[in-house]
Amino acid sequence: MRARVGSVLWSLIFYTLAAWAGQTTPSGPDTATKVPSSEYPTGGGPSARPNIVVILADDLGYGDVGCYNPEGKIPTPYLDRLAREGMQFTDAHSTSSVCTPTRYALLTGRYSWRSRLQSGVLGGLSPPLIPPERLTLPGLLRKAGYHTACIGKWHLGLGWPRKPNTQPFTDSIEKGPEGWNVDYSKPLTEGPLTAGFDEFFGIAGSLDMVPYTFIHNDQVEIAPTVDKAFPMMLGRSAMTRRGPAAAEFEAVNVLPTLTQKAVQYIERRAAEARSGKPFFLYLALASPHTPIVPSDAWQGRSGLNPYADFVMQNDECVGQILQALEKHGLADNTLLLFSSDNGPSPQADFGALRAKGHDPAGGLRGAKADLWEGGHRVPLLVRWPGRVQAGSRSDQLVGLVDLMATCAELVGAQLPENAAEDSFSFLPVLWGKASGPVRETLILHSVSGKFAIRQGPWKLLLAPGSGGWSRPGDAEARRQGLPEVQLYNLADDPAEQKNLQAQHPEMVQRLVQLLERQVSEGRTRPGPTQKNDATVDIWKRPPPSAKP
Repeated sequence: MRARVGSVLWSLIFYTLAAWAGQTTPSGPDTATKVPSSEYPTGGGPSARPNIVVILADDLGYGDVGCYNPEGKIPTPYLDRLAREGMQFTDAHSTSSVCTPTRYALLTGRYSWRSRLQSGVLGGLSPPLIPPERLTLPGLLRKAGYHTACIGKWHLGLGWPRKPNTQPFTDSIEKGPEGWNVDYSKPLTEGPLTAGFDEFFGIAGSLDMVPYTFIHNDQVEIAPTVDKAFPMMLGRSAMTRRGPAAAEFEAVNVLPTLTQKAVQYIERRAAEARSGKPFFLYLALASPHTPIVPSDAWQGRSGLNPYADFVMQNDECVGQILQALEKHGLADNTLLLFSSDNGPSPQADFGALRAKGHDPAGGLRGAKADLWEGGHRVPLLVRWPGRVQAGSRSDQLVGLVDLMATCAELVGAQLPENAAEDSFSFLPVLWGKASGPVRETLILHSVSGKFAIRQGPWKLLLAPGSGGWSRPGDAEARRQGLPEVQLYNLADDPAEQKNLQAQHPEMVQRLVQLLERQVSEGRTRPGPTQKNDATVDIWKRPPPSAKP
């Protein structure tokens, strides 16, 4: 009885918080009333199984997209078109403020910190993070009759064959020379093809990580024979890691090549898609992440700097995908989602951009790697002509981790108890039939493994500083005597300027307890308790003897 009363009280508190956030009366995710399938298409029939295209930019800021930042100076006509023709989410998050964890969450529907990766990102040579036995988004869709393809940046670890008498690769980002320990004549033992994809074309990690060569399915296209490095940004002296590269491989050609491969994939699958065999395309761009190398035709186009030029070239990539869908008569039966894996990187040269009136974070505090909103609040645009209302907006709290449950509900698939543990469907939001919040909370993570949790308008950060690269960092914040936690009401303070932890200690305590429970239960989606893959420390405080 006590547990039941506690549950009711939690629900009442959540409903109140949701109302403060300006949301309609919620049903809450744990007791969410699902819209009957008769009210929108799910399961069975070609019209109920659209092609699904997910385009994920790399290090693109919330304020780099015109429809999110009217004061911005970078033209993004194709992304703005998606907003006009579909739904624009204003409170969408990557769940992590760096690359690998976001990709893990997107493809598994599970928070990345439940895996062995408790902070940071993988390198290009790191072992696989997703075990073959885990159900993934492409694996789920393949079971539902989809052809699945990943084109672009993988960054989730690969089963590289090693030369004799060489050390195993680790989760650390390699310096470069380690890449010569790979036996490039042999196929990969694990990777996208063991994670649910029928085909893969792309690169191992970020474009500033070795090896510098394209991978097709389970084999490098051209074996590295030379050492190469690329400028971190055109016109700058800083360089990427030097290491093994295919002689023909150039960073400037990666975005055009990935775009071309995606267009060709759509062309190859068009006939079968029109006849009822849908496809899922995950286009994981490696840009505008470093190396910031816009093609010759795009250099100087923004009038700002090479980063802005690169953002414009990314936008044009989206345009080519839209044109390919239209050319082959697929646009009306394709659900297209566009987002970014985290906030903008300082490598974009914020000072130069802001001096010309452009803020990559769009007024949010922080940037890539941080717990503040600029680190993980990302653009999310969704288009499906005739199904998703054109020009619509949603302030629902959602995460990229929710794509798996959303797609499962769309195709009428049942999620197993040990899969997509943290994924909630936002399909009712797309149909305009959500009666309340689709999720109660969202847990966020920084590059150093620091935690934050959202519930309604409230956001609690278990860090005294940014939790990432922005100032003050956590050590600097402690030297300044700042509190160990931060509490913000984003409805009143979206820029996170007023720390309310001292005024609302009861809210701090409640959110800490809620975070602890959701971590320990191994899931946030309703179901039986699951085990995390590693011990999870939500505080990650420095040891008492450590000097800040």
